[in-house]
Parts: sequence; structure tokens; C-alpha cells
Amino acid sequence: MNSIYSQLLHLAMPQVIVVATALLVMAIDLLFLKQSATRTRFAVAATLASLGCLGAIARIVTTCGSASIFDGMLIANPLTHLVQVALLVLTIFTLLLSVNSTFTEHVGEFVLLLLVATAGMMFLVGTQDLLVIFISLELLSLSAYILAAFNKRSLQSWEAALKYFLFGGMSAAFLLFGFSLLYGLSNSTGFAHIAGGPALNPLLVIAIVTTAIGLGFKVAAAPFHFWAPDVYQGAPAPSAAFIASGSKVASFFIFFQLMALRFAGAEGSAALPHFVRGWVPVVALMAVASMLLGNLVAIRQTGLRRLLAYSAIAHAGYMLLAIVGHTQQSLAALLYYVITYALGTIGAFAVISVVEDQRGSDHLSNFDGLGKQAPALSFGLAIFILSLAGIPPLAGFFAKFFLFVTLLKSSAPAGIVWLVVLAIAMSAVSLYYYLRVLKRVYVAPVPAGACEIKSPLLSQAIVLILAGSVTLFGAAPQLLLRWIEAAIAASGL
Repeated sequence: MNSIYSQLLHLAMPQVIVVATALLVMAIDLLFLKQSATRTRFAVAATLASLGCLGAIARIVTTCGSASIFDGMLIANPLTHLVQVALLVLTIFTLLLSVNSTFTEHVGEFVLLLLVATAGMMFLVGTQDLLVIFISLELLSLSAYILAAFNKRSLQSWEAALKYFLFGGMSAAFLLFGFSLLYGLSNSTGFAHIAGGPALNPLLVIAIVTTAIGLGFKVAAAPFHFWAPDVYQGAPAPSAAFIASGSKVASFFIFFQLMALRFAGAEGSAALPHFVRGWVPVVALMAVASMLLGNLVAIRQTGLRRLLAYSAIAHAGYMLLAIVGHTQQSLAALLYYVITYALGTIGAFAVISVVEDQRGSDHLSNFDGLGKQAPALSFGLAIFILSLAGIPPLAGFFAKFFLFVTLLKSSAPAGIVWLVVLAIAMSAVSLYYYLRVLKRVYVAPVPAGACEIKSPLLSQAIVLILAGSVTLFGAAPQLLLRWIEAAIAASGL
């Protein structure tokens, strides 16, 4: 028995390091830094938390092989290690983004919640058990609700958190109902005992639909996207960046695992003109709704945060196509897409935080003439926007290209060409609202009486590092893709 628990501690050690760091940071902040300036406290807390995340990364990369205990309740393999490292890197960038923040005096608590949410995501991708998935999602979600409401001086932050909490509670109910049906059908919460089949019974159909609803909320897919625009707009910039990046990586990973791997035989078909009942047409319809709604509504937005929110809904639609493909290659395409998307999104919020701090809001008019006043930030924002638009040679272009190719190579390419055609058409539509942002930055003159933008050196460094990463992974995608494909192959998926 002792050996089992020692193995459990060994597998969970990266998460233990993250949680221990969270407690240490809060203790130091409350005991020694309570009277210090807010920015000093954020700098110390972010530095210590980043070091803890680096320690967790070191632990992960020095751990070899695969392991599983308690029938998949906690697993470790090269693929889970890769995703966990990606989550920790995104958390580090989020922490660095918060260094110049002043939106709260509860610095230790904020960093604690950020690290606890990260631990929840790490548990989420490191399990193959329905019960642990639900607990991990709730740990992540409850932390995210509070992070969204952390700016007590802003009514928008409170409103965003309330909407996030209410919609999140409903989605959790749907997800738990679906999981309970899966447990009833398989008599187990372990992935190894859950399977679909060509003969779909009504309970399995309900389980598939309710599970898709619950996870669709987590990835902000239409029509379960209602929380996203308000949270992107109202939450503090570091919170919004974290919710828009790390949580998407973990949620899409588990979404693929549940649908593509555990419902084998119950796929159905989204091929026109006739759908075949299964989970593929459910996910395909969510993808279509997300691409249409996200891109078309984004055209009407006048604030960059809400524009990015509807853009995120559209990108969720593109990424859902990888689940429709449900192959090893489509999993690789999904992970490449969501990781590079997350890097670009954090970079965009880093620029937004500077502009909001000095010009008061994220309204597009506040970005007029930014290219003349803050060349480094403007260059980074241009890279992020063009990558989201899918312009070569940036990562966003290759992510879409690789995704569409893998979808066409899947089991029924002739019938699902319409999904690829729609995705390409919606990508063309997105060029309009993305280029509006760059027009404001580089073409519009600096408004009369506008204050000069003074970008902190750390913000410039974060933006340039992220812009360089997006460019590098686009020009040389094999640097990341080779690691992803090797991890998938070594994990036996």
C-alpha cells in the first residue's frame, strides 16, 4: 500500500510543487510585504511563482516513461508531460504580465488562485477518470470565476464574474449529468471501460450531447459562448489572458480525449447530404455555429477585448474541426493550433494592459497612432493579429493549413469538404476586423491631446518574446510539431 501512495506522490509531484509554491507566495506576501507598494508585491509574487513553475517543469522533463495508477485516475506519459509543460509556460507568461498591475491589493491571493487553477489544469490533462476530470474542471472553474472578479473597483469585472459563474454552474450540471450516464452505462469512471458502439442507445446519445454541452462551455464554443465576451472585457488583463489561453489548452485536450478516444464506434458522420447519428455531427454543428457567429459578430465590435472574445469563439470552431477528424494527426494539429493560439492571445492582452493603463480603455480609438508612440508593442500586436488572421509565415497560418489538411485526410474527406470550405471562407471574413485593428495602429494619426504611451521594459520584453515565438513556430513549425507528434506516438494514442 505504501508503494502505491509513493507512486501517487511521484506522479503528482509537479502539481504538489505548484500548490506548495502558491501557499509560500501567499504566506510571504501577507507576512512580509503587506505594507509594500502593490507593484512591488506583484513583482515579488510573480517572480517566486514563476520559479515554482520552472521547478515543476524541471520535474516533468526529468521524469521518463509512462505510468498509471488506480485504473487511470492519475497517469503520466510523454503527451501529458508535453501539455503540462505548455500550461506551465503559459502560466509563467501570465504571471509576468501581472507584474505592473495595480488592480488589487490582494496580491498573494491572486497569485495563489492563478497557481491553484494551473494545478487543476495539470490534473485535468493527467487523468483518464471521469470523476477526477470533473473535480479538476471545477477546481479550474471556481478559481477562474474569482480571478475574473478580482478587480473590485470595476463593475464590469463583477458582472463578468457573475455571468461566468451562472453559465458555468449550468454547464457543470450538464457535464455531470452526462458523466453520470456514462458511469451507469459502463459501471466505471475509468476511460478504459467507457466505449461507444455502432448501436447507439438513447442513454448514450444523451450522454454524448450533455458532455459536448458541458465541454463546449469550457472552450467557448457557440451556442455556449455567452460568458466569453463579458469575461474578456471585464476581467483584469492577467485573468482574461489566463482564461483565454491556458484553460483553452487543457479543455480542448480533454475534449478530444473524451470524444475521439472513448466514443470509438459512436462517431457517426457529418458528411453531406446526410448526417449519421453520433458525436461527430454534434461537434460539427458546434464548429459551424462558432465559426459563423464568432466571425460575423466580431465585425461589429469597437473594443479590442470583445473583438478578441468573438475571435476566440471563431477559433474554437476551427479547433473543433480537429475533433471532427479524430485521428492522431488531427490531435497533433489541435495541440499545435491551441498552443500557438494561446501564445498569441497572451501577447495581445499584454499590449491591451499597457494601453488600458495609460489611455483608460481598450476602445479601438485608443490604439490610434500606437505604431508611432510604442513601436515595440505595435510590432508585437501586428504579429499577434496577423497570426490570428492566418497570414504566412506566422504560426496561425500553419496551424490552419495543417488542420485543414489533416481534416481532408480523415476517414470521410469527400463528405466533409464543406466544413473546410466554410472554415476558409470565415477566415477570409476575419481579415476585415483584424485589419481594422492594424489600420488603427499604423494608419490612423495620434489623437489630439492623447497621452504618450510609455511601455514598461518588461511588457516590451514579454511582447517581443511571444511575437518571436509565434513567428518562429510559423516559419519552422517542426520545432514544435515534431515534439507533439513524438509525444503522441510514444503515448500509444
